[in-house]
Amino acid sequence: MAGGRHDVHDVHDVEAMVANVALFSGLSHRQVHKLVDRAREVKHPAGQEVAAQGMGALAFHLVLGGHASVTRDGREIRTLGPGEYFGEIGMIDGKPRSATVTATEDMITLAVPHQEFERLVGEEPDFARALLGTLCARIREAEAR
Repeated sequence: MAGGRHDVHDVHDVEAMVANVALFSGLSHRQVHKLVDRAREVKHPAGQEVAAQGMGALAFHLVLGGHASVTRDGREIRTLGPGEYFGEIGMIDGKPRSATVTATEDMITLAVPHQEFERLVGEEPDFARALLGTLCARIREAEAR
């Protein structure tokens, strides 16, 4: 990987987890591979704040191992475990986080930095088109409710 190394998780398992993220469901295997190649595994010790409500969104995170608590205005709204993720919209628009995410035990995430995502979108027009298609489908689904 460009920013890190898969010393804990098999790259094929990680790519399969990324392909299961709703936002990335329209990407080809090659595109998922490129995205994972630009990501890095990050270790977060128990108690560490991984993302802070109101702060800038620096990366998308996919939980590879461990668990985290998601709080908004100090109240827990959900928990996250392996295969779950946060920061996918912030990775795109760079706007402040809507919640705080804190590791409740030692946790490992696959992080895709906002800058790497921007670079990939700029270099790969097909990557951007696939994401737009998925986002449009999600908007239509939300509007139909």
